[in-house]
Amino acid sequence: MADRAGTRSELQGPAAPDPGAVGRVAVIGAGTIGASWAAVFLSRGMSVAVSDPNPAAEAAVRGLIAQAWPALERLGLAPGADPEKWSFHTDPRDAARGARFVQENAPERHEVKRALYAALEEALDNDVIVASSTSGLMMSELQQGCRVPGRFAVGHPFNPPHLIPLVEVVGGRDTAAGTIEWLLAFYRAVGKRPIRLNREVPGHLANRLQAALWREAVHAVASGLASVEDVDTAIAEGPGLRWAIMGPNMIFNLAGGAGGMSHFLDHIGPAMEDWWRDLGTPALTPELRDQLTAGMREALHGRSQADLAQERDRLLLALIETLQQERRSLRSGS
Repeated sequence: MADRAGTRSELQGPAAPDPGAVGRVAVIGAGTIGASWAAVFLSRGMSVAVSDPNPAAEAAVRGLIAQAWPALERLGLAPGADPEKWSFHTDPRDAARGARFVQENAPERHEVKRALYAALEEALDNDVIVASSTSGLMMSELQQGCRVPGRFAVGHPFNPPHLIPLVEVVGGRDTAAGTIEWLLAFYRAVGKRPIRLNREVPGHLANRLQAALWREAVHAVASGLASVEDVDTAIAEGPGLRWAIMGPNMIFNLAGGAGGMSHFLDHIGPAMEDWWRDLGTPALTPELRDQLTAGMREALHGRSQADLAQERDRLLLALIETLQQERRSLRSGS
């Protein structure tokens, strides 16, 4: 990838639409992520064309929008927001026609996404940008063979997209610099907190950070250091609370007191390096998989997956509302 956007070609055709004035979007792929994205765009006053090859997905999308709408109302709806302002199509070309932006959420397989991109380009104007929700594939491989490869980039959300603000934006070798800038502006306009990745890497950034932490969490269970439930408690009731406010670099900067990061590195850095060298490298053997599964059954204490998801979303919403309110107060000086 060249420069910060990882680009070497430009969008062809007329300039992309104003990212703050997009009225119609297409959501391609109507699983949990796609349906959640549809709810986001509806809450911002847009009309949404949803596509999925499975006709049964229409009912699932309707159910998720209805479930998400009360939370989106609490977070604040844009003028004209309407949970019924969407249509369903089994052919992605029908959904794409007239769209001014496309969020793609197809299965994580190169051949599926490449075939889908070819179909989309039959219906899209040259200036319409397509962002993929892929959680780990690299756009340089996905955009090969596209008619306008500069329009394609990764716009990876975190689940559930209608609540979690983060979106990771990264281009492939042929992604236009303007595409990256447009996506950052568009996601900000719909209330997200996009970040720009300077180069491609499998899994992007946030998933790799999660994987690094989970590797040591799994090692703690495998080595008998702690139970699955206690490992989760160590994060949720400890550093996880701080991470909802600030990232690890800023947290450690604060840990350095008046001397900031420099003082922290002088005094804690050597110990951190020792811990790094001692971190585990577990393998997900059948025995370890059984151990993790059994430990999770114990940690659930009889709660169903649906109960757990509802608890997650209620607490996420409360946390997001609190942070929004307190940050507004800090900005206003009150």
